Amino acid sequence: MKPRISFKDASNGFIDGLMKTGSYLKKSGLDQKLLTLVDYRVSQINGCAFCLDMHHKDAIHLGETELRLHSLAAWKECPYYTEQERAVLAYAEAVTTGSVEDEVFEALTPFYSKPQIADLTLAIANINSWNRLNKAFLSTPGNYQVGQFA
Repeated sequence: MKPRISFKDASNGFIDGLMKTGSYLKKSGLDQKLLTLVDYRVSQINGCAFCLDMHHKDAIHLGETELRLHSLAAWKECPYYTEQERAVLAYAEAVTTGSVEDEVFEALTPFYSKPQIADLTLAIANINSWNRLNKAFLSTPGNYQVGQFA
């Protein structure tokens, strides 16, 4: 596939907001390894090959295991995700599909404050935006190097 648009072809400042949000989230205090797992799961749901390549490499760099990444699509059936991770993954899926039930939201409250849940929601919205842009532009997967956008 040939990319339709490169981010370099977009107007100056086009991705500044998304990049600034990413910088904010890195400083938010949320676990970056868990956020990368969320990025990977949301990218699976949205079918974004570019983002799957990137977040797989980032997750491995942060110490995630191949086993957990390969089985992430079936996380509900796997014993090696913590209760906190399960709550976050369920929430990420719900936000991504647009149907957040009360019990899914409430499952986060033993682990996170309201400001932290707001930050988590922003992280999920941010990866959904990146997924949609990369899919629309047909960004080419496979060449991402860990830290290249830092």
